[in-house]
Amino acid sequence: MSRILVTGGSGLVGKAIKYVIETEPEGSKFGKQPGETWIFASSSEGDLRDPVATDALFEKYKPTHVIHLAALVGGLFKNMKYKLTFLRDNTLINDNVLRSAYTHQTSKVVSCLSTCVFSDKVEYPLDENKVHLGPPHESNFGYAHAKRMVDEEFGCNFTSAIPTNVFGPYDNFDLEDSHVIPGLIHKCVLAKKNGTPFVVSGTGKPLRQFIYSRDLAKLFIWQLRHYDDVEPLILSVGEDEEVSIKQVADAIVKEVGFEGNYVFDTTRADGQFRKPASNKKLLSLVGDFQFTPFEQALHETVKWFLDNYDIARTGSVKK
Repeated sequence: MSRILVTGGSGLVGKAIKYVIETEPEGSKFGKQPGETWIFASSSEGDLRDPVATDALFEKYKPTHVIHLAALVGGLFKNMKYKLTFLRDNTLINDNVLRSAYTHQTSKVVSCLSTCVFSDKVEYPLDENKVHLGPPHESNFGYAHAKRMVDEEFGCNFTSAIPTNVFGPYDNFDLEDSHVIPGLIHKCVLAKKNGTPFVVSGTGKPLRQFIYSRDLAKLFIWQLRHYDDVEPLILSVGEDEEVSIKQVADAIVKEVGFEGNYVFDTTRADGQFRKPASNKKLLSLVGDFQFTPFEQALHETVKWFLDNYDIARTGSVKK
């Protein structure tokens, strides 16, 4: 009998895991297994920066397993502006969750890292042996250092996943705080609605690997059940699936049906140019796994946003 607690359960990846658990056939590779109880906890149930609140959450649910997704997250410009806050809050969250898991004898924890933990000055492709080789890119300094510390805790069966850039339904579409894809989707939808230019920050030249949140959810479920190494594991599409921000923006323009003026604001920062990650270790372990094609994943994300605009995370003021 397994009790699986998902911290950050109301966020992008938490919602995706819940979707997979509820829609895949019970007993299937990624579906709910007999005897499993899944608990998706949000920040409303307790501030994980507070050790007392974190301990109370573990005492309430007594999880045997944890997928730890809770974090203070944001896009490039938020990371650059609030480096110390990202460092402090994420360090507190991670330390409290792992300590509570340890003291409550949780048998397994899978924590979520990010490819931004890697150094900007490292030989590509990124792989699991390069997490601590040099400082991270300055644009992600606080967040990256806090996430790196997860890799150093306790020596129990506590491991971590390193996803590349994630997007999908229930993402944060706030124009100021979002990551690149949800931010551009929202901008493009507003530009179409208001008859204004669609302005993309930066040159459009940086390259990224994007993974659909529902694909990532399946890989988290697989990792929780079948990956028993404490070393982190990169969860990603292949290196050959890097796309430029301009290609992403072009695809969004097409998907939204935007026909107006479309420009790049080259006065805005690009961030890290590229950070290609290898998924060879993952594929050698998980076997046959079909990633959702980028265009299909983008279509489903845009459709979800348009269908759920009134409840989507779009910031404090609807424009």
